[in-house]
Amino acid sequence: MPMYQVKPVSGSHIKTDIPTCMYKLPNIHAQQGNSCTSEHALQNGELDPAVKALEARQDEIMRKLYELKAAVDGLAKTVTTPDADLDLTVSSSLSSQSPSSSTFTGAADLDTLLGKDLGALRDIVINANPAQPPLSLLVLHSVLCQRYRVLSTVHVHSSVTDVPPQLLSCLGPRHADSYARQKFQLGFTLIWKDVPKLQMKFSVQNMCPIEGEASVARFLFKLLSPYPSDAAVATLVDSWVDTAFFQLAEGSAKERSAVLRALNASLGRSPWLAGPDFSLADIACYCCVLQSGSASSTPANVQRWIKSCENLGHFNPARLFLQ
Repeated sequence: MPMYQVKPVSGSHIKTDIPTCMYKLPNIHAQQGNSCTSEHALQNGELDPAVKALEARQDEIMRKLYELKAAVDGLAKTVTTPDADLDLTVSSSLSSQSPSSSTFTGAADLDTLLGKDLGALRDIVINANPAQPPLSLLVLHSVLCQRYRVLSTVHVHSSVTDVPPQLLSCLGPRHADSYARQKFQLGFTLIWKDVPKLQMKFSVQNMCPIEGEASVARFLFKLLSPYPSDAAVATLVDSWVDTAFFQLAEGSAKERSAVLRALNASLGRSPWLAGPDFSLADIACYCCVLQSGSASSTPANVQRWIKSCENLGHFNPARLFLQ
């Protein structure tokens, strides 16, 4: 059956104007040889210099992005919380003090305790009321600086109108490398704020805030040394910590006298409160005795123990603060 014929709608020769602003590319199908011999392929087992330069540039971009991520992660600890209205950054430091930290047995690995964070700075943010300065945390901060590279920063929240000068410099002088957060292992950010109870924030996304000086002190001490494996000793440490913060620091005069008598009896049997080793119990009780103002009128064993604590050097920040 014959087909219908359709006449052409245009002539057979059409002249097309090609724009001159377009880039002209060579026809890749017209190239001879295998593509493996191109200028960007492997040649004699070595990468082309242009490809090497491109990889080096990519590595540099990734390094800068990582540093930016570390800085943003640190700022997020405060910006994504109610502390967004910080109005003054006072100091940042890498402690240069050198008291012996040999009294703390065992080793603490930050990746094991806090989880891997791809090398980003782990920032501990603490809200504290300037009317009740946490002496134990100043002591623990001093010891942390001997174990890790710590970036320490003090802020003043807008809810506080007047902060004594010694509180503004309680974590030491500014460090020259404070702008390079990636050079530090741990961030210690102290915010003087009008809060009813001391509060610590570590991971805003994965962790609820920790409240109370006793709980925060336990968290920080575990970054220095694991709790005793003996359950009885660990319970004794916890008992002394609670006694220090709830009876020595907040109790009546009668309760404080009873605690001092218990301290004297315990220190008559061993050099430290939890046995032969220095522990968090000694830090908590020493700071609370010092803050209560009863250090000069304590029994003989307590007086000897106070001198032993001061000889370690870790308690200098607390002692200087109260002078």
